[in-house]
Amino acid sequence: MEGSVVVWLTCSLLAISCSVNAVYTYDPKSIRRRNLLANGLASTPPMGWNSWNHFNCMIDEKIIKETADALISTGLAKLGYKYVNIDDCWAEIYRDEKGTLVPKKSTFPSGIKALADYVHSKGLKLGIYGDAGYYTCSKKMPGSLGHEEHDAKTYASWGIDYLKYDNCNTDGSKPTIRYPVMTKALMSAGRPIFFSLCEWGDMHPALWGSKLGNSWRTTNDIADTWESMISRADENEVYADYARPGGWNDPDMLEIGNGGMTKDEYIIHFSIWAISKAPLLIGCDVRNITKETMEIISNKEVIAVNQDKLGVQAKKVRMEGNLEVWAGPLSDYRVALVLLNRGPDRTAITAYWDDIGIPPKSSVVARDLWEHKTLEPRFVGNLSATVDSHACKMYVLKPVS
Repeated sequence: MEGSVVVWLTCSLLAISCSVNAVYTYDPKSIRRRNLLANGLASTPPMGWNSWNHFNCMIDEKIIKETADALISTGLAKLGYKYVNIDDCWAEIYRDEKGTLVPKKSTFPSGIKALADYVHSKGLKLGIYGDAGYYTCSKKMPGSLGHEEHDAKTYASWGIDYLKYDNCNTDGSKPTIRYPVMTKALMSAGRPIFFSLCEWGDMHPALWGSKLGNSWRTTNDIADTWESMISRADENEVYADYARPGGWNDPDMLEIGNGGMTKDEYIIHFSIWAISKAPLLIGCDVRNITKETMEIISNKEVIAVNQDKLGVQAKKVRMEGNLEVWAGPLSDYRVALVLLNRGPDRTAITAYWDDIGIPPKSSVVARDLWEHKTLEPRFVGNLSATVDSHACKMYVLKPVS
C-alpha cells in the first residue's frame, strides 16, 4: 500500500516520470523475491577455479586438494578465488543400489564429502558437476534427469557449495522444462548451493535464467584461441541488461595461462570478463602457475571492477571497425572503461563522455588499471589512447567536477 501512495503522488506531481518511478518503487521487492528464490548467493560474480579447461577428464582428488592448497599459497584465495570446482568425470558410470551417485573409486577413493571437508578446512568452497540429461557430456557418468531431488540432497549432505549443471544427453525436452526441477530440488536440499546453468546459450537462458539459477551460460564452450575468446565476449555482451546481483551472464571459464593466446590477448580476456561481470573461474593449472599468468589474474584493480557492488554489466558503447569502446557504471558515480583494438595495427581509440554516461563537460580523473597509475592531467569530454593490435587499455573514470 505504501508503494502505491508513492507512485500516486509521483504521478500527480510529475506525470511524465510516472512509469519510471513506478518501476523503481516496486523493483527492490521483485529483486528480493528473485534472490530469495535463487538462494541469496552471488551478490557479486563467483570467483574460483574449474578443472575442465586444463585437465578435462584427467582429474583426481590429489589434483583437487593440491589446487586448493595452491589457491592459498599463491594468495589467489585472498583475492576472492574461493570456489574449487570439479567438472565432468568424477563419478562411476552406475549409481549404487539406493540410486546415489558414487565417486569414482580409482580417482576419488576418499569420497566427495572428505574432499569437501578438506577444501572447507582451507576456507574455500567446493563445486561439483552434473547434467540435466541421462548422462553427462563425457558419457562417463550419470546425469541427474529423473534423480534431481535425490542428487540435490546428496550434494548438500556432502557439503557441496556450487553446482555446474550441463545439458547433454537429454530426453529431448526443453531446458526450460528440466532446469527448474533441479532449482526446486536445490532449494529444498537444506544447504545454499550456487546454481550455474550450463545450457550453452541455446535458448537464450539470460531471458529466463534469473528465476532458476545464479549464473547462466550465454555461449558455447570456450577454447584457448583469440577467435573463440573474442566471439564469446561478443555473444555475451548482447545480454548485458539481464545481469544483476544474484544472477550473472556466463561467457564460460578463463583460458588465461593455458598457452593458446598472447599476453595482450589474455589481458583482453581478463579485462572483458571483469567489466562484463562474468564469473572469474581460472582454467589453468594453478599448481604450476607462471609469473605472467599471476600478474594478469591477480590484478586487484581489475578484480574490483568485476566485484563492484553495483553489479551492472558493461556494454559496447561505440564500435568503429576493429576499434571498440566498452563501458559500464560502477558504484560511487565511477565508470569502468575498456578501449579494445581487435585489428592488425596499432591505433588511437577515443572514448567520449556522452557515449559512456558522463556529463559532457565533466572533468574526470582516469586510473589506468594495467599500468596501476592515475593519469595526468584530468580529462574533459573524452579520453584517447593509442592501443596495440590485439590489445586493450582499461580505466576507471571518476568525475570530479
